[in-house]
Amino acid sequence: MTYAIIGFGSIGQALARAFARSNIEVTVASRRPPEDLLPQAQAIGPKVIPGTLQEAVKADVIILAVLFEGHQDIGKLLADWTGKTIIDAMNTNDPVETLDNLPSSAFAAKSFPGARFVKGFNHLLSRTLATDPNVEGGHRVVFLSSDDEAAAAQVADVAKRLGFAPVYLGKFDEGGALVQARGRVWGPLIFQDLFKREP
Repeated sequence: MTYAIIGFGSIGQALARAFARSNIEVTVASRRPPEDLLPQAQAIGPKVIPGTLQEAVKADVIILAVLFEGHQDIGKLLADWTGKTIIDAMNTNDPVETLDNLPSSAFAAKSFPGARFVKGFNHLLSRTLATDPNVEGGHRVVFLSSDDEAAAAQVADVAKRLGFAPVYLGKFDEGGALVQARGRVWGPLIFQDLFKREP
């Protein structure tokens, strides 16, 4: 399984730290050339490999950590995303009317035809996400939602490998609404920093 993070701002770097802590190689890419990302990537760890956007989209699992308005440009990098799992770590305050009255993840998924699309890692502040998720015998919770249960299970495995405790909320328009903004109204679970203790 190969991994990439597209977007190397505060969220992308926080997620890169999670991969580095778990000693899992991840490609990081943005609109900037790889050499511009190299100092930050090297500061995080040797398993964080800067690449081009074209290299990043070759990964099996791709985390979208770009600004929401940039996702459509990323979607154009491939005509067919079949076989790819996309983790949507984006948030938006866009009015729901501009999103075809869909949850933001369901709207974004339309730009990635064929992909398995899962909302995840979006509800925590970047500074929280960047810290070690293993705390006092528990693991920091990440909420997942998807209209594809098998894809959500796959992303749950990734989250566990990174040290998090995944909690599946259901479909985008069901429990997934708890971690998405609707216009300017934030879902009640956004920014909730919770931990799950091992039984």
